[in-house]
Amino acid sequence: MANTLTALHVHLVFSTKNREQWLRAEVEEDLWRYLGGICRAHDVVALQIGGMDDHVHLLLGIPPSLALSDVVRRIKGESSKWLSSEKTGFKGFAWQDGYGAFTVSKSHISQTIRYIQNQRQHQKKATFEEEYRKFLHAHDIRVDERYLFG
Repeated sequence: MANTLTALHVHLVFSTKNREQWLRAEVEEDLWRYLGGICRAHDVVALQIGGMDDHVHLLLGIPPSLALSDVVRRIKGESSKWLSSEKTGFKGFAWQDGYGAFTVSKSHISQTIRYIQNQRQHQKKATFEEEYRKFLHAHDIRVDERYLFG
């Protein structure tokens, strides 16, 4: 085939180190924009970005030329550096080491966007840990609970 054609959509989730409440309302809009800028700079399409005080969700369109692990490394590394050096009170900020990445079919993109936009409502019904476990279960990912949130 002469061309490589893909539709690779990933719902990426990761939290702050030790699930600390760094991402307060006064910084989140700047952070969401900055994360979107990082994506654009690396040819990743950010369809939706959002989150809560201790974690973020990104719905991304990733080109086939980039490995997911490289995308995540860039997003987390560049945003962590920006937060800790440019935002008052963020010295020592860090993201957790791991992440969750879940494929999203074209038919579920709108639903995933709404889910990310409505994080505050979702978190009133279930904790981050409960929601994350639901993602793992829905994607049939088995994990050792001892290491899940450590």
